[in-house]
Amino acid sequence: MGLHMHVDPKHRLWTLNTVRLPEGVDDNALRQALLNRYGIEILGGFGPLAGKILRVGLMGASSTRNNVLLFLDALESAMAQQGHTLGVGGTQAAERVYADKE
Repeated sequence: MGLHMHVDPKHRLWTLNTVRLPEGVDDNALRQALLNRYGIEILGGFGPLAGKILRVGLMGASSTRNNVLLFLDALESAMAQQGHTLGVGGTQAAERVYADKE
């Protein structure tokens, strides 16, 4: 998708992903679009990371295949509405990962 994680892989938590927002993407508008259109609540950064990252939780029902794919599709759509074009689709990339694990 052309997005980058905020934390180095060796320091990441399995249950929380911190995704850096690309330049020009409005954090509040993006999170409101996810909530209002898809019922997906994502937290933003706080302190020095306010407006710069998304905090995406992956626990329980949030980590099922269907919900992960829904989130990625919704994120792509919400970012596109702000004029941010993504690289390879997150949904497509996730489907490939899931297929490799079957």
